[in-house]
Amino acid sequence: MSEYRRPENRDHKPEDAYYRNLIRSTPRILKSDTDDNGTWYKMSDYKRIESKIQRNTEHDKKEKNDRQRMGTQFDMAPYMDILTAVVTIEKINEEQLLLPNKTLGFVIYDSCYSEVQSVDGTLRLLSGQKKMIPNYSCSLFPPQVGIIGDMLSSSSLPVARLLGVYRFPQISHGASLPALSDKNQFPSFARTTQSIYFQPYGLAQLIMHYDWTWVGILASDNDFGITGSQQLKEKLIKSGFCVQFYEILPSQMTKGKLISTVEMIKRSTATVIIIYAFAIQVIPLMEEIIMQNVTGKIWIGNSSWIMAIYTRKTIWKSLHGTVGLMTYRIKIPGLKEFFYGIHPSQYPNDIFIKEFWETTFNCKWPGNYSIKIAAYKRDTEQTAFCTGLETLETLDKTAYNVDSFPTISTMHNAVYTLVHALHDMLSCRPGEGPFINGTCGNINQLYPWQLFHYIMRVNFINSGGQVVAFDQNGDVPALFDILNWQLTVEGIMECKKVGMYNPDTQGEKEFIINDSAILWSGGHLQIPRSVCSEPCSPGHRKVSRQGEPVCCFDCTLCPEGEISNRSGSSECIRCPEDYWTNAKRDVCIPKGIEFLSYDGYLGFIMAIVTTVFSLTVVVVLCIFLIHHNSTVVKANNRDVSYILLVTLMFCFLSALLFVGYPRNMTCLLRQAAFGILFSLSVSSILAKTVIVVLAFNATRPGSILNIFVGPKTPFYIMFCCSVLQVVICTVWLATSAPFPEYKNIPEKIIVQCNEGSVIMFYCMLGYLGFLASVSFIVAFLARNLPDKFNEAKYITFSMIIFISVWLSFIPAYLSTSGKYMVAVEVFAIISSSGGLLICIFFPKCYIILLRTNINARQNLTGNQSKIIKY
Repeated sequence: MSEYRRPENRDHKPEDAYYRNLIRSTPRILKSDTDDNGTWYKMSDYKRIESKIQRNTEHDKKEKNDRQRMGTQFDMAPYMDILTAVVTIEKINEEQLLLPNKTLGFVIYDSCYSEVQSVDGTLRLLSGQKKMIPNYSCSLFPPQVGIIGDMLSSSSLPVARLLGVYRFPQISHGASLPALSDKNQFPSFARTTQSIYFQPYGLAQLIMHYDWTWVGILASDNDFGITGSQQLKEKLIKSGFCVQFYEILPSQMTKGKLISTVEMIKRSTATVIIIYAFAIQVIPLMEEIIMQNVTGKIWIGNSSWIMAIYTRKTIWKSLHGTVGLMTYRIKIPGLKEFFYGIHPSQYPNDIFIKEFWETTFNCKWPGNYSIKIAAYKRDTEQTAFCTGLETLETLDKTAYNVDSFPTISTMHNAVYTLVHALHDMLSCRPGEGPFINGTCGNINQLYPWQLFHYIMRVNFINSGGQVVAFDQNGDVPALFDILNWQLTVEGIMECKKVGMYNPDTQGEKEFIINDSAILWSGGHLQIPRSVCSEPCSPGHRKVSRQGEPVCCFDCTLCPEGEISNRSGSSECIRCPEDYWTNAKRDVCIPKGIEFLSYDGYLGFIMAIVTTVFSLTVVVVLCIFLIHHNSTVVKANNRDVSYILLVTLMFCFLSALLFVGYPRNMTCLLRQAAFGILFSLSVSSILAKTVIVVLAFNATRPGSILNIFVGPKTPFYIMFCCSVLQVVICTVWLATSAPFPEYKNIPEKIIVQCNEGSVIMFYCMLGYLGFLASVSFIVAFLARNLPDKFNEAKYITFSMIIFISVWLSFIPAYLSTSGKYMVAVEVFAIISSSGGLLICIFFPKCYIILLRTNINARQNLTGNQSKIIKY
């Protein structure tokens, strides 16, 4: 608490020894329920600085004795805060830069970790007297301009609510509960410490950074622990992480509660455990952890205890590898040197300096009341006496570490915030002020709400280089250090800064951590795992176990057409239409394009067979041309035979239109060419058969068939029979022509020709079947005609092969797909064409080349006039 006194004499400057008359205030004591009336400290700019102390000495002794009987210890952290406030105020008064011709004074009350004591001290301040008079002020204007404190959120809440009624400024250096940012409930509250609102998110970022999906949470039983841990839990669950257990730690940790909590930790499969509590719960918990020899756990801490238990060497072993957040702290120049220069001889009026010395050096002052307490505890023989020759600078950091006090820098900022606000108010020019009619605040008639207006607009850089400013909620920017507890081989514990969390920075700089600088539990550099089930490998997805959290799952292979290309995938990703999965289901690979290709063995073999048969036709044609005057060639209508051979050659070659990548032109021509060429071939065979029948039947007397016997008859038959097929194909191409089609199926893309109109396709095949059937019937009827070179029998066999092939083709064609469907049709073309070639022409070539005696004219049976020669 602070006040102003006008200096009576400005001829003298304050002396350098600002801390000669020490603090006459009870520091915060653990587990203490003592009453404190408070003590005023008024610092004036006189020749010497004097302290007026009003306190009952007998009450002091009784309070300390009670505290020692309760087994409590001197709490050093708040004592350091008080010293920081005093030395900062003295420095401001000495420099006279911010408050020229003004002297800053203060009065200190102890809340004793009690909300009741906090409210009691607040009411005394508001009353203006030692005696508490609720809702009444004994002076028109309060002697205090602002309140700094309390450190705890639990105590700050009722105080801030009470001070908000009067709009009395309150600046807290330690209360971090997010609820205090609500200006509707706490309109005159501000703080130089950071709100813990972002701390749960920072811890969640840490958990998510290492992908610890299976964690446990221990939280203290108060607003700080419950609110923060619930916020952390919700963030983790929302991000897909799981909390195996959530346990509330009471303020007073009983032995039974400690044992049950540690047993639960031992049974837990979670490696990482977050402790969102205070040192008062963490210390006994860690001691029990050591007693039960619990190892392999990674503790994640928050700022309320991560540095507060640094001096507890007995629990270092269990805390090795701990990682946590700590509010960003700065080093105030000169403050560290001041703390190491403290000595009881310099401050004989400080009733706590000796107790501080005893706690720090673990000794007892001769004649001090603490010796009696030691005798009461039966350990006098183990107690060393303090000599006064001890020096703080030689102490190990574990016994006295100035850097471990978490709120000395925020206390320094709180004092300077109040001073800068006073400076801004005193610098205000009448008519340019922020209040009604441009008025300014008057130091002699100061209304507290006027000062709070300036507090909210403070913006300065402290001596450590830190910018101090408040947002609209009275909060300073949030910034956290990430610390790692590392136990060295020499047995020294070091808290190393390994990263930073800045929630005000968006993107990559929000959370920065150096993984390689962290030493984990057991001295390992490898990042530990904390999962219920190991992440599914690429190519697999999670399958939840019934009745268990989402982090406990089994892994199953992705179905065909879907992949997971990273570990821990919950769902599989479907591949694009032109891609398919590999065998491991972790990569989408381009689908293979399937068609009857020359590169494939099937297409290559069929192309070779087609070429061989085409060349064979050419050879047969050459034989016929060379022996065109032979009896066999002339007896079987050589002109029609030539046409049939040429047509068969093109029938074989038409099969090549079905091999290769389907294109518009090949799709358009191949079925039409096949249909027309085969209709011409079958028509030629039909013409040859009909001519044989006509030749033998026209010789009968009075036969009317003589009019049909002539050299042009076979050509008329071939033309008439094939022209109908041309019409069918023309209509087909004109109405629904075939076209290339891409059929997307699993594993591949089939490129094929869509026949357009299936009806027209089967009409074309049906017409070929009709011609073949007619040829078969006619040839069968003419098989017994008396002619040595009668080929009706061979034509009959050829038509049987032709019809059999194409009847087998239909079910085979319908039951296959892709290149095999095309291969079936190519095979049918080659087989049917080969059947015609072999059955009709090979016997004749055999006679021409090997049985020349049969080919002689005199071996013909019957009358010479029956030889058919056209």
